[in-house]
Amino acid sequence: MLLNEDLTKRTLVHAASLDWVPSPAKGVDRRMLFRIGDEKARATSIVRYAPESSFSHHQHPGGEEFLVLDGVFQDESGDFPAGTYVRNPPGTGHAPRSEGGCTILVKLWQFKQADRDRIVRRPGQGQPGPVRSGVASSMILYDGSDELVALEDWQPESEIGLANPKGLELLVIEGEFIESGDTLTRWSWLRLPPGRHLTAKTASSGARVWFKSAPLLHDDVCAFGAPQEGK
Repeated sequence: MLLNEDLTKRTLVHAASLDWVPSPAKGVDRRMLFRIGDEKARATSIVRYAPESSFSHHQHPGGEEFLVLDGVFQDESGDFPAGTYVRNPPGTGHAPRSEGGCTILVKLWQFKQADRDRIVRRPGQGQPGPVRSGVASSMILYDGSDELVALEDWQPESEIGLANPKGLELLVIEGEFIESGDTLTRWSWLRLPPGRHLTAKTASSGARVWFKSAPLLHDDVCAFGAPQEGK
């Protein structure tokens, strides 16, 4: 399966308007944003766990990165409420579940081969980032492996600029803004190739935005290896 695989193009997906697609696990559905492969895939998706749903234990040979959008995500290592950001590096594994239901943004098979840092940032954790014009707050969730991941609150009716030397991926958590004539609302996902800088205009509600500044595909990205149970 190939979905939005051309990384040289601006890509916008209004994920809130997509149909939910069942995963191999009962009660776990997904909205696919980017995918190269089938159940074992380089993939970026929004995944919804119904209450009391789960995946069986599986490995992540290509790494897994996720942001909890609502509810509480759970596995053997603990409970992760909305706003939690986690990086499970290549070689880790778990049995994800959710007693009360949850929704996450998840990225699979997009780590560098040598990246072995497990990162957990619970709501409010991280390092303060530089506050640019129109940015009310900036929290850096991860800075390493040629990646910068941040969560920002953008002020209402403001012009927001974001440099993009490497590649940029962004998800609207709340609020809305306009970019290149398109209105991005909750769960709109935008990917820009390197060199195409972001210029946004927020609406009266402002916006909360998760973004990653990084190569859209690392030169030394993990190669497909052992089978993986996908999300």
